[in-house]
Amino acid sequence: MDYNFSDDFLIKENSKFEIKKQNTKYQGKINKDEAKQLLEIEKEKLYLLQEKLYADGSQSLLIVLQAMDAAGKDSLIEHVFGGVNPQGCEVTSFKTPGSKDYSHDFIWRHYLSLPEKGKIGIFNRSHYESVLVCKVHPEYNLSEKTWKDVKQFDDKFWENRYESIRNFEKHLTNNGTKIIKIFLNVSKEEQKERFLDRIKEDDKNWKFSAADITERGFWEDYMKAYEQAIKETSTEAAPWFVIPADQKWFSRVAAIQIIIDKLEEMNLQFPELSVKEKSALVESKNKLENEK
Repeated sequence: MDYNFSDDFLIKENSKFEIKKQNTKYQGKINKDEAKQLLEIEKEKLYLLQEKLYADGSQSLLIVLQAMDAAGKDSLIEHVFGGVNPQGCEVTSFKTPGSKDYSHDFIWRHYLSLPEKGKIGIFNRSHYESVLVCKVHPEYNLSEKTWKDVKQFDDKFWENRYESIRNFEKHLTNNGTKIIKIFLNVSKEEQKERFLDRIKEDDKNWKFSAADITERGFWEDYMKAYEQAIKETSTEAAPWFVIPADQKWFSRVAAIQIIIDKLEEMNLQFPELSVKEKSALVESKNKLENEK
């Protein structure tokens, strides 16, 4: 099974990306059974690479997950990262900003949650909400107290936001944090089916919120916001990958391969022991073996 999902779903810098041309049902030449088998193989690779990342200690990996509701972010995290060492991987789910968050710039709270060197950090939603939900609902920006009227949120305002994000991510990559940004691209039809499942199945009721239906009414606005954000911020150092998400089994295996490819690119190394340290190991071994 030889697939290259990193190339398939990469949005190159300055590309003419159009979200309507992305096939949400695409699954290439792989079937569900092959994908499940490949996922287990790749999870073993991910475990070993995470161990090497932790031991190397010179870099970190930030994975940004964005999607419409019910696209499968939570289940992707569960199935892809379920086998990694929890000491070296942390998931941050960003909810609506609070008063303290609004007392700072829009990136502040995200900076606080960045992964330490040697670790993987996963942002379930992220700083991109400020150019997604806040673009669809620009009145939310008024909570930052810097602006007084929604009329101030013109093209220049959004250009500044994209620039701030690019600069933030450039700063991170220049200082040892590699970035992968994944958009799980689910269709409106598939979202409807998943919402209905949440309503019909008692054990899924807790996942459903009436607010999700309200936001669904802004679907086209969200698609425009995602398209613009991806075009403006997919860079060579911090690229976007747009993964078809109508089949969860496919999006999981595509995502894990993209993550593994990035970790392998990082040229991670286990620390090389000095002559003195090796000598100390031998001495310790001898002491343990000769204990009475």
